[in-house]
Amino acid sequence: MQQLSSYIMFAGLSFLVCAALTPIVRWGAIRSGLVATPRKDRWHTKPTAFLGGIVIYCAAGLPLLWFADFGSIIEYVQPHSPGLAVPSYITVVWLGITILFILGLLDDLLHFRPQNKLIVQIMVASMVAFLGYRLQWSSSLTADTVITIVWIVGITNAVNLLDNMDGLCAGISLIAAAFFSFLYLNEGSFQLLTVSLFLTGASAAFLIYNFHPASIFMGDCGSLPIGFTLSMLCLHPVTRSVHLHVSLYALPVLVLMVPIFDTAMVTTIRLLSGRKPSTGGRDHTSHRLVLMGFSERGAVLFLYGTAVLSGLAAIFVQQHDSLAAPTVIIPLLLSVILMGIYLAQIRVYPEKEFSVLRESRFTPIILEITFKRQMFHVVLDLALVSFAYYLSYRLRFGFTPQFNVFFKVFLMSLPAIIICKFVAFFWVGVYRGMWRYMGLSDVFVYLKASLLGTLLSLAVVIYIYRFASFAKGVFLIDWFLTTAFLVGSRASFRSFRELIKYKALKGENVLIYGAGHGGQVLLKEILDNKRLDVKPVGLIDDDFTKVGKRLYGYPVMGTGANLEEILEKVSVNGLIISCRNMAEKSQKRVIDLCRSKGLFLKQFVVNLEDVDVSEERPLRRIDI
Repeated sequence: MQQLSSYIMFAGLSFLVCAALTPIVRWGAIRSGLVATPRKDRWHTKPTAFLGGIVIYCAAGLPLLWFADFGSIIEYVQPHSPGLAVPSYITVVWLGITILFILGLLDDLLHFRPQNKLIVQIMVASMVAFLGYRLQWSSSLTADTVITIVWIVGITNAVNLLDNMDGLCAGISLIAAAFFSFLYLNEGSFQLLTVSLFLTGASAAFLIYNFHPASIFMGDCGSLPIGFTLSMLCLHPVTRSVHLHVSLYALPVLVLMVPIFDTAMVTTIRLLSGRKPSTGGRDHTSHRLVLMGFSERGAVLFLYGTAVLSGLAAIFVQQHDSLAAPTVIIPLLLSVILMGIYLAQIRVYPEKEFSVLRESRFTPIILEITFKRQMFHVVLDLALVSFAYYLSYRLRFGFTPQFNVFFKVFLMSLPAIIICKFVAFFWVGVYRGMWRYMGLSDVFVYLKASLLGTLLSLAVVIYIYRFASFAKGVFLIDWFLTTAFLVGSRASFRSFRELIKYKALKGENVLIYGAGHGGQVLLKEILDNKRLDVKPVGLIDDDFTKVGKRLYGYPVMGTGANLEEILEKVSVNGLIISCRNMAEKSQKRVIDLCRSKGLFLKQFVVNLEDVDVSEERPLRRIDI
């Protein structure tokens, strides 16, 4: 208990130092004119003090100097016998933090070229590997050294790129550092825990001033040291014996999922769009969420939630064996991939996105695979089918030793199950539908495909294995899961597109008169046709049984009789009549109300016009 209170004191000290110094540094930056002015490729809209990284370094970096042991480095770099202990972890971390803090500070003031900063980062990462700290993801020392250097440079820049919206970098760093603290508290790693606690306290305090609307930015002198520290929290000394558990690979990626995902997505899309990855822009995950319709705070909080879920998955993986890890890793990985695909569809650049693919010599192949998405559908279903079958065994046998026995049966039969499922999918026609227009008929197709796949699987298992060592309940669970995954993955694409339409809808607020078939068609047209430039707030209908219900998510707010009361409560610019057979008395009342309140009134009409085929002239566009 005393040791735990000491650890809490580390985080508390860092928090207090950062909270006390931030207003002072902010005042000094404003006084000296060191403010970030609004730019086209940046998100903030008012001049804001920067160099907040000075405070973070003082709160999280300088306290590590007290625990540093520079003598261990001097002994290590001198000629020594093999097997000499690596230098103190805290000392190595402090050296890297200090060098990158100085680099970031000079860059904030003098603006270095990206390649110059990259050189220094590679040197620092090489220094870490030379001093004996690596990821240990392979049995080759050379491969581990290269992987470690790429990891440190990659995570450092990923966190740096994440500093693109108020409170995002500080908040994600706080969450990651807090989860690292919990993980290392379980392991009893004093030095790693000390570093993560200091970073947790400093990030929490800085977030108070940096959350939207931010009064100070951290700058590169804050984001570079933070990114380096988070990358270092994943390393181990080469003299330490590490058990090759799945957590060795999964924990670093899960805890740092948000910066890794953001950097990977942005870099890939920029390269495929013919842009330099190092060029700044408003195309990050947070920016795309705002374009979807999230508020700035909402986008940041959404990514906080993603980081928390990923961190909880890391804790689960640490506390369970390798056979249990896929239970959380696979769903999280698939969710992240789908989120990346969703967000990549949002148009950000003025030119054609993915122009490199469109203009390359492989365009026909790329168009067939990427833009028709058939290959992606197959790969996704392969993952879903495999995971559904695995999860069926896990749900049937739980986390008991019995699962370890049946896991061999799972591995033995998985290839046959995959073949049976895909035969059923192609036979029934799962890949003939268009996800964005998924309807009830498609759901029936997925149900038939899943049922046929399960029946084929049972037949093959009975024929080949005589159903020996198989559990019947597994196949029933597998059918439910496969069906849910098939329908859910397809429905998620349609739901996402609908969400974008709702969130991105702009224009004058309107009230729709008529919640019948005409209102349904009108709402659909408004969502699909941006040229209409109207935004529904609700509907009214003379049928009182429809009051209180919803149509495409919009409420039926009342009847025509209480229209005046509704207009007093709801702010609208006009009304649109969608019903065809409206009583003359009702029409007059609506016209008088619109005239008295200064609202516009429109009638929704669908017209079909005859075309004179005897004359050669272009067809006239029909507007709905």
